[in-house]
Amino acid sequence: MTRTTKLLAPALLAALGIGATVGSFATAEPAKETKAASAETKEMKLPAGWTEDDVKACVMAATPGKMQAHLAKDAGTWVGRCTLWMGPDAEPISCDTTRTVTPIMDGRYVKIEIAGEMPGMGPFSGLGIYGYDNVTGKFVSTSIENQSTGIMNGTGELSPDGKTLTWTNKYSCPITKKPAAMREVHTATGRNTKTIEVWGAEPKSGKEFKMMWIELTKK
Repeated sequence: MTRTTKLLAPALLAALGIGATVGSFATAEPAKETKAASAETKEMKLPAGWTEDDVKACVMAATPGKMQAHLAKDAGTWVGRCTLWMGPDAEPISCDTTRTVTPIMDGRYVKIEIAGEMPGMGPFSGLGIYGYDNVTGKFVSTSIENQSTGIMNGTGELSPDGKTLTWTNKYSCPITKKPAAMREVHTATGRNTKTIEVWGAEPKSGKEFKMMWIELTKK
């Protein structure tokens, strides 16, 4: 095994789903009397058919870069106003909202916590994990909220100018009992301001309408 492969071993462990515990055994300092015997075992062998390029691919998949940094730059607390429409012809409902963005996993993802109180619906809270998948080349997300028992998953595309991130979110509609999609457009309107526009299909007619409009300012 070459020095490069030994340096890449932690990423290979992660790719194989072995985890940090095994990695700690591999890098722990052995007792003096067993150093010679353990030297060989410290060099992790690649699975049959694997090359160093395969391991490097795993490293690249696990290394945060500029897209992860794009998400992390929103770290902090955002406050604003949310306007919600229950249907295409419904009267708007408004409330204050707060979004707290926290980088996690050494900058690989961000955690977004949402809080507010919808008139007639009570307190609202949501939790999302957002990232950028180096393998698929797409932004990815998963989110839950206190007014649902389902989990929503999404993929996102960033505009060439880096100002607009458009998400396509998939969830199960409680009315049709079928898979449904929601389009969410995040637009940076300034260094510390942004808007979020949410579009979805009305379950009875299937017609797309604007479900939500949020204006946010970073504290």
